[in-house]
Amino acid sequence: MVKLSVIVPFYNVQQYAPDTLRSLRANAREDFEFILVDDCSRDGTPEILARAERELPGAVVVRHEQNGGLATARNTGIDRARGEYLTFLDGDDWLAPGYYPRLVAAMEELGCDFLRTDHVQCTARARAVHRVPHGRRGVVMTPREAILPADRSTSVDYAYAWAGVYHRRLVDRGLLHFTDGLRTAEDRPWIWRLHREADSFAAVSMLGVFYRRGVASSLTQIGDVRQLDFIRAFDQVVEETARDAEADKLLPKAVRTYCAIISHHLGSIERFEPPVAKKLKSLSAAALRRMPQDVLDEALDSMDIQRASRLRRLRRRPAAAGAAA
Repeated sequence: MVKLSVIVPFYNVQQYAPDTLRSLRANAREDFEFILVDDCSRDGTPEILARAERELPGAVVVRHEQNGGLATARNTGIDRARGEYLTFLDGDDWLAPGYYPRLVAAMEELGCDFLRTDHVQCTARARAVHRVPHGRRGVVMTPREAILPADRSTSVDYAYAWAGVYHRRLVDRGLLHFTDGLRTAEDRPWIWRLHREADSFAAVSMLGVFYRRGVASSLTQIGDVRQLDFIRAFDQVVEETARDAEADKLLPKAVRTYCAIISHHLGSIERFEPPVAKKLKSLSAAALRRMPQDVLDEALDSMDIQRASRLRRLRRRPAAAGAAA
């Protein structure tokens, strides 16, 4: 019986994959499996993974013939996973030795649908601890209780899939898969669905995942058209939340977060090529018009003047033909 399935997508990360794989070896156990998904890498990553399949206990390599993106690669891993519990790691990040055994022990003690953990963000030589924005630790709660308030950072804003572990019953209920084909912000509809529809969760003060930020090949660093998938992702969040029985309560949080992300991208628009920047503006203006307008008014009134003014100007922008995400 496999206790834990670890799903690790890799795409053109030959520089970092050896560190990732060494850290997996330092977490291996006879009842753990490591599903290494090569998302059609074009560098030396496939050769590194071929060696890992021979040398890393519990390793299984799955190869995509076409690059599908992180969400699709994770879904491939979920479909192959046999474990009672599932977790994720990205192919350029790494783990502390013995972290996964401790994570499984915490999950078994608490017995909830999913568990959220803190992590260490690594930027060049700097290290910073990032905490789950949820004050109660080691206490099992109803996930939707951790969505609000709308004007503060909460657990749905801490969307990192690898910062936690998930019971197989979430797969059986159709709650763990990601929206296929999303190239960025793939964790956002996913974490909102978990918090709306799962029965139980907990946050624990446990460190062990080291998240490598600022990697040149990461989509968060590349200003190309794939970054605009955040609009599709947040459209999904708003649409699904609008169908919830408590939509009146939850929609202000979803809309305010969407607005904050739009403002963030507009605030760093210079990193996009001019045609992509133009598309960002037109798609974002259309997105604002799609939101429930009364909820949008409330969200803008609650934001600081700089962000609210930027979004109000964009909202008044004339609609462009074919402006759809």
